Amino acid sequence: MNTENFRFHIKVRTALNIEAKTIHDELHTVFGDEAPSYRTVARWAQWFREGREEIEDEERSGRPVTETTLDNIEEIRSVVNDDPYVTIAELQKHTGLNYGTVHRILSDHLELRKITARYIP
Repeated sequence: MNTENFRFHIKVRTALNIEAKTIHDELHTVFGDEAPSYRTVARWAQWFREGREEIEDEERSGRPVTETTLDNIEEIRSVVNDDPYVTIAELQKHTGLNYGTVHRILSDHLELRKITARYIP
């Protein structure tokens, strides 16, 4: 279940005047460690009681993530599939992305790790 689904559940249960502790217990019983913490449930329940309607995150300040795009992910996937021995430096030159972005795409988005100089799932 994603974050917005958890928030929707919290919103509905709060509208029914269910306490945050009970909502958290329900979520934890069903989803275990994937459930939000009690503090998170309590905070969202409070915001909904105060009149918040949206379950989506509000816009945040700061630099947006613009380089981790589907096109860049697919480009890196293609290069790694063609040459599993490619280095991050070579991927940087090929894509024009910085080291951190390439590494994040490899590890977080493609779920790859390097073993004996070769990327494997």
